[in-house]
Amino acid sequence: MIELPASGKLVIASGNPGKLSEIGRLLMPFGLEIVAQSELGVSPAEEPHPTFVENALAKARHVSAATGLPALADDSGICVPALGGEPGVHSARYAGTAATDELNNVRLLQAMSSVTDRRAHYYCVIVLLRQHNDPQPIIAEGKWHGDILRAPRGAGGFGYDPVFLDPGSGLTGAELAPSRKNRVSHRGKAMRKLLRAIKSS
Repeated sequence: MIELPASGKLVIASGNPGKLSEIGRLLMPFGLEIVAQSELGVSPAEEPHPTFVENALAKARHVSAATGLPALADDSGICVPALGGEPGVHSARYAGTAATDELNNVRLLQAMSSVTDRRAHYYCVIVLLRQHNDPQPIIAEGKWHGDILRAPRGAGGFGYDPVFLDPGSGLTGAELAPSRKNRVSHRGKAMRKLLRAIKSS
């Protein structure tokens, strides 16, 4: 089991409310005190890298160095084969640096307006560092395969959930109940792999 300081705190390298909520629910059984980096006055890290794993490592190292706490970071996005894998690592900023989820969805639907191959997958990599210079970070990944709709559906979730159809349920990510989404989502799969790795470390 990962060794935590006496405070029992784990800092999450994110300010995304939806992401923090999902991670908090998944980690709840472990009795950890989950703290967002913004609560500790830590600014977001740069994410200049071309791969999800490099960006996740950069975020975890940044917040762990700033706080002296173990840190968890994820980097995730949606990848569309018909668009050459885009938005990919640019998912959060697909419609620009100040983009909202709604604007990102609009741009994706526009980019796919004449595309017949609607396949897509969400991808998530999660990194856990015991300290900022941890030479053996725990890394786990997960994928969630589905299709891109031609119009959004549902009022829940975040990111591209309203336009992402889960084939197993026939519902979009925005229509799935949080508990059900955690069972099938990229982040839920990655987190379960991470927790298994923690238990065996």
